[in-house]
Amino acid sequence: MRRTIMCLVGLLLPMALALTSCDEVFDYHPYCVRVTGRTDINKSNAATIAQITEGRRSFRFAFVSDTQRWYDETEAMVADLNRRKDIDFVVHGGDLTDFGVNDEFLWQRDILEGLNVPYVAVIGNHDCLGTGRQTYSRVWGPLNFSFTAGDVRFICLNTNALEFDYSTPVPDMSFIWAEQKSFPEECSRSIIVAHSMPYDDPFNDNMAEYYDYWIRQFPGVMFHLSGHVHSIEVRHPFSEDFTYFTTTCAEDREYMIFTINEEGYSYETVSY
Repeated sequence: MRRTIMCLVGLLLPMALALTSCDEVFDYHPYCVRVTGRTDINKSNAATIAQITEGRRSFRFAFVSDTQRWYDETEAMVADLNRRKDIDFVVHGGDLTDFGVNDEFLWQRDILEGLNVPYVAVIGNHDCLGTGRQTYSRVWGPLNFSFTAGDVRFICLNTNALEFDYSTPVPDMSFIWAEQKSFPEECSRSIIVAHSMPYDDPFNDNMAEYYDYWIRQFPGVMFHLSGHVHSIEVRHPFSEDFTYFTTTCAEDREYMIFTINEEGYSYETVSY
């Protein structure tokens, strides 16, 4: 009997240890939300962007996206952007991670923190996997947010409907309508940023035309930016008078630069 009890203890003890908290035994589960270091980055960096561009009607920003898994390439991108002296800030189009794992977010954050200019990042569909939404929210902030640069309001949206099983309104139209009602007086133009655009696979196609209609109701809306497709494209899915830009992934070692001025805007592709 004693030998039987000892055998049972030998079997049950490892099981009990395996069921203890994330912080014990085997370090922690990759999907534990255990964030150390800087958090709520979008809010603080947005305040810096507003400050450095205040009163201006011209500025320049870089648009990057899909740095997932390509850490060396992302480091090279940061180094290339830091060599430039003509960029006011950076916008990241999402898919910071490949599997939404806690450490992936922190690794990417620590690389992007090396930028000499402030940056903001929207959430991508890969960032929604597992507990990714919670980790993204801790590190960068709300899934929908906005910020001001000069006289331009950037509306940054979660459009990854597929990752929410269509059980949550994505895109969040109530957020869009609220932003239109509270549009800042100092802003006369707007730019829409999201990870995916209408008819990309994470997007709810039932909302495509509705989405296009409502984002065009923002004052002086200039264009739409997204990533996801891993290629630089200029699209007009609904009409020729409104452009949807997509940028590529870090693996291609390219990003886009947009110049906003009194006349409107221009853009270029940079290889590094």
